[in-house]
Amino acid sequence: MSDHHISSAKFLWGVGISLFFLTFITVAVTWIQIPAPWNVVVAIAIATVKAGIVVTFFMNLYWDAKFNTLLLIMGFAFFLLLIGITLLDTLFRIDPIPSF
Repeated sequence: MSDHHISSAKFLWGVGISLFFLTFITVAVTWIQIPAPWNVVVAIAIATVKAGIVVTFFMNLYWDAKFNTLLLIMGFAFFLLLIGITLLDTLFRIDPIPSF
């Protein structure tokens, strides 16, 4: 058996409050008049930071074996590869029947 990390309640409350604060900022982005593509970019960036906090601290990846971190990174890289291949196929298609 390996050693398990037990987080304190104070630490978990701090992480939870930071996630709530980032959620509040994400909602505030919808009220602020940011130009069209950038409001979505900012909201997705904040959501990515929140996902990183959840994976790192709530799922204990920070204290886990580095192999599990490697598995997470490789899974994410494979996901991006599949999305990239799909975009290469759909973005550069020629319509079989123009103006149809």
